[in-house]
Amino acid sequence: MVNSPASCGTDVVENNLGAIMINVANSKTLSKSPSNHAGEDGTRSRNRIFDLGFLTLVGLAILAVFAAYSNHFHNDFHFDDSHAVVTNVYIRDLHNVGKFFTDARTFSSLPANQSWRPMVSASLALDYYLGAGLKPLWFHISTFLWFLIQLALMFLLYRSILDIAWPQLSNRYVALAAVACYGLHPVNAETVNYIVQRGDVYSTLGVVAGLVTYIRVPSLRRFGLYLLPVILGAMAKPPAVVFGGILLAYIFLFEEEADWHRFWPALRKAAPALLVCLLLAAVNVKLTPKSFTPSTFPAWAYWSTQPWVVLRYVRSLFLPFWLSADTDLSPFQGFSDPRTLIGIVFCLGLLSVAFWMAKRRIHRPISFGILWCVFALAPTSIVVLSEVENDHRMFFPFVGLILAVACAVTLAWGRSSLEQRARIRTAQGVVLCLLIALGFGTWKRNEVWRSEESLWRDVTLKSPENGRGLMNYGLTLLGKGDVQDALHYFERAAFFTPNYYILEINTAIAHGLVRHPLESEAHFRRAIQLQPQDAQPYFYYGRWLASQGRTNECIQAEKIAIQLNPALVEARYVLMRAYLDRAQWGALGQLVNETLQLVPNDKTTLGYLTRVENQQADMLNAEKFAGAQQTPEAYLNLSLLYYGAGRYQNCIEAAKRALRLKADYAEAYNNIAAGYQAMSQWDAAIDAAQQALRLKPDFALARNNLAWSLAQKKLDKK
Repeated sequence: MVNSPASCGTDVVENNLGAIMINVANSKTLSKSPSNHAGEDGTRSRNRIFDLGFLTLVGLAILAVFAAYSNHFHNDFHFDDSHAVVTNVYIRDLHNVGKFFTDARTFSSLPANQSWRPMVSASLALDYYLGAGLKPLWFHISTFLWFLIQLALMFLLYRSILDIAWPQLSNRYVALAAVACYGLHPVNAETVNYIVQRGDVYSTLGVVAGLVTYIRVPSLRRFGLYLLPVILGAMAKPPAVVFGGILLAYIFLFEEEADWHRFWPALRKAAPALLVCLLLAAVNVKLTPKSFTPSTFPAWAYWSTQPWVVLRYVRSLFLPFWLSADTDLSPFQGFSDPRTLIGIVFCLGLLSVAFWMAKRRIHRPISFGILWCVFALAPTSIVVLSEVENDHRMFFPFVGLILAVACAVTLAWGRSSLEQRARIRTAQGVVLCLLIALGFGTWKRNEVWRSEESLWRDVTLKSPENGRGLMNYGLTLLGKGDVQDALHYFERAAFFTPNYYILEINTAIAHGLVRHPLESEAHFRRAIQLQPQDAQPYFYYGRWLASQGRTNECIQAEKIAIQLNPALVEARYVLMRAYLDRAQWGALGQLVNETLQLVPNDKTTLGYLTRVENQQADMLNAEKFAGAQQTPEAYLNLSLLYYGAGRYQNCIEAAKRALRLKADYAEAYNNIAAGYQAMSQWDAAIDAAQQALRLKPDFALARNNLAWSLAQKKLDKK
């Protein structure tokens, strides 16, 4: 039998800085007093936590994490970053920070993706300000710094849990090795590289910080201050609300000794946290807009897939070879699917291990780690989301899972028949090789996340049946001017996602680039048919119409787009250009003012404002000029300016003054027709257009105005 914790020799531990816990593997009993968990060795280890040798290891671990992520700081924006960061006008002004907490529509430029995550939006706005624009470097620096803070707190958490379970000087090495594995694990690169998913970092950090505060600063418990980081974390992403369950598991396992007769006292202790987390969940639901569409999957199909997904997540801890930014796993057809049954058996087995390990204090860190993983996976397993599986969802549960695995391996290794010093040296070598392998894997995943092309190319290889992935890779080819190959990938995508309206839009754009107007318009119209309540089909269709010289139709399409999504600034830009081309100064001025209320310092909109202001000055000059010169041409020009400003009655009056000076002025009659037409006075418009054509039979504008007025008059009669 190996020695008990009390007889551990510190000379061995201190001379082997990578030592793991080896002396408690066969211990049958430990102190059950919560106030005396750490014991003498635990106390000495805490007192000596900052010795030079250990600090050297800590520094090397930090450098290793920096080295593994050193190639990620200039990686591009990806996926949901497009609508939550790149096209989100609200993060461009720090004055909107208050809105982030009261209006969830500020989170994204797409209504279907708007959810309440004010801490994420506030941090994005700060990064935008610090970087003076959309510079990925600043966003990555911000996320990475908080990731490092999380790792530091995870060390304190792991160390605390280990000291409670087995008071041992080497706990700090086990904790450091476990944190290093987490920090270097390639799975977490899926979150650290994904800018908008920093919400996972913030929410996980909040839970870890809350539990560390609860454990290490018990004097703050009665004030509930340990809940502050949890509240902030829940404002970044909803899964943080499972903190109440995680805290209950901790109290039950370590303060109430996993005694089911003492479960109710544990529940009472955790009640404040459970209540606050319940309120946070309710607030999140209340403040999430009705436009938010998390999924279109049937709930039963999504739920039947989740046990299998949990198994795949756990597999990725040990074999992270199939990481994909966008999986092609589809919902199962029901709970009779063999994979569902395998997943259920696995999940039940995992829970069984957790409850079995709870029987002995020395095994309870394993139990706690597994329960942490289960609680952390619960929100994305229960709430039906748009993807049944997503690799960044492993970030939160892996905090517990790595703790469980590290403790299990440590205990198993402690039972090895090797001589003690040999065990330590072997463990050091194994841990070093493992960390190198994990760091290299993270480095390679960072390279995958380098650009849109590299990311979606990887998706097509890892998830070849993902229509969205195939489409997005096609988009990168389209951006390079390779239209034919892009269309090839769009066709492949259509096989897997035949009713995907975004794919229809992109296919239409590609056909437009190779001058296939009939195919292009057909795909645009099908996109609108598939998703008539989404602004994007109308926006891109309107932009295409403008390129075809169909400005009036473009204006109508962009108006619908803005009505459906007022925050879609790109649609406003297209409409501004169309108004400018049509010299509709009044409509342009109104649109500019509305847009500046939304985005006060937008450079593009300010440019149009300058044009509107110049036009107003031109109108004043034209009025003075016409009054002074009294020529038909001067009044005709003034009539045009009035029409552009939306002053249709003034337009008609100025044209009539031109006719008094030149009775056969066909252009003046046409302006009168346009003015009456704008006011829906069809008979007067028809009469004026006919007069213009009598004087100038080949006058195309007058002919178009006459045709439009006749058509509208018929519609009114119907």
